[in-house]
Amino acid sequence: MWFFHKVRYATTRWMGNFRNKHLPLKTLILRVASDQNQLMFASIAATIDSMQVLSVCRVLELSRKHNIVRAATSIIRQRANVRYYSDKPALFSSTQDGQNVVNIFNNTYIVDEFTNITPSIAEKSGRKLLKDPANPLSIIKKLIESNFPPQEYTVFDPPEPAVTVYENFDSLNFRSDHPGRNKTDTYYLNSDIVLRTHTSAHQGHCFRTISTPGFLISADVYRRDEIDRTHYPVFHQMEGARAWSRDDFATEEELIAKINSDTLKIPSPGLQIIDSNKQFEESSNPKQPGMSPELCIALSNHLKRTLEMVVGGIFTSIRQMDRDSADKEAVQIRWIDAYFPFTAPSWEMEVYWDGDWLELFGSGVTEAPVFDMAQVPNHVGWAFGLGLERLAMLLFGIPDIRLFWSTDLRFISQFESGRINRFQKFSKYPSTHRDVAFWLKEGSDPKDFHDNDFMDIVRDHAADLVEDVKLIDKFTHPKTGRHSLCYRIVYQSMERTLQSDEINALQDNIRSEVAKTFGVQLR
Repeated sequence: MWFFHKVRYATTRWMGNFRNKHLPLKTLILRVASDQNQLMFASIAATIDSMQVLSVCRVLELSRKHNIVRAATSIIRQRANVRYYSDKPALFSSTQDGQNVVNIFNNTYIVDEFTNITPSIAEKSGRKLLKDPANPLSIIKKLIESNFPPQEYTVFDPPEPAVTVYENFDSLNFRSDHPGRNKTDTYYLNSDIVLRTHTSAHQGHCFRTISTPGFLISADVYRRDEIDRTHYPVFHQMEGARAWSRDDFATEEELIAKINSDTLKIPSPGLQIIDSNKQFEESSNPKQPGMSPELCIALSNHLKRTLEMVVGGIFTSIRQMDRDSADKEAVQIRWIDAYFPFTAPSWEMEVYWDGDWLELFGSGVTEAPVFDMAQVPNHVGWAFGLGLERLAMLLFGIPDIRLFWSTDLRFISQFESGRINRFQKFSKYPSTHRDVAFWLKEGSDPKDFHDNDFMDIVRDHAADLVEDVKLIDKFTHPKTGRHSLCYRIVYQSMERTLQSDEINALQDNIRSEVAKTFGVQLR
């Protein structure tokens, strides 16, 4: 107890000096850092003004004097982001004329039958993990971007994630019945506005406005999904694209010659590459209608050579930064035929790393309708995309996707901008499970009850205290024909041991919400 009294006294004294402006905030943080006192940082983060500290954080991140400073500025920024969001109006409210609205991203959206955003998702949208230079996701982002020549590729960081249905689906040639449009898969603010489900929602804007031949987009994206160690409703994507205008060339032969010339300028990756060398296959991976075989081959070669060069640069940098990877076997790349709605032909790139094949990029030759709907007709090109969490979990050895959102200093202090190192587990807290079983309404079909609807209720009440949720049992009563479902919720915090009373309270809230929302009979 004496320690905590001492910390409270010292923190009060130092914070008093700060409020009286006798001690600048930067000096305060550096002074605490010199004492390596993490508890004081927590107290400072809870009391200082968020906007003031964020400006100081940008300065402190340039300093390499104190690892604890980098850790502290990260947690302060994250707490400031949460506090900033919490100062906003309630997510749902009513206007004076009785119209229900969603208040988010400094804007108001009219609620309709499509609205399904939840408070927990709205809160995550304020965190901005890619803005934290010491977060593993940001480190990976910067590493990938550094391997694209800046004179050829513009980096675009899009604003808030609310986009139109047209931008997210129609402009990318998604079918009207594509499952990604369903309310069970996508977060809708209303029937016209969604939370972007991929960075490609900004592709058309970049094609129209960016002056370089290519661009890179990185952002948080949102999908209603299951709960486990590798899935999260908010994750981060990066995508890139390159285009050439037919109008810049007198003939298609000149266009093809230019693309081939650009390909020859790309450095060799120095990796072992496994490829069938068939750039399209009419039966399984066809070129798009109206494109000549020669043009398709030229675009495919440029795409593959570019991504091979980038991967070579990434893993060369990793070997230089991570001693543990220096003695590993050579990196291999292989290309696998794939399908995507807005590219043809399409491929996935897999990388052999640490004894296993990792799916890294999805890519392909951009279909003509994408350029047409982006209002840049008569263009040809290619595009690629990847999930940053997937790559970061592999390269940093992070076992649970929830950790990227952690504000625990034992996690944050392990990482620094510009460096990849293996995550050191600081503890494994015990897990425990609870089941939720219920009868569906009479006459209802279990197929009409979607897992993601149940997952959202769990997230809203238990947030990141849940490790896994699974449907473990289905039962149909032989006499009444009523259907029963049972879900198992695994509670496990990444930062502390959960108490039974706390878990029971969460479980009771979840059960009550499930009964109220779906009209089911609890068992």
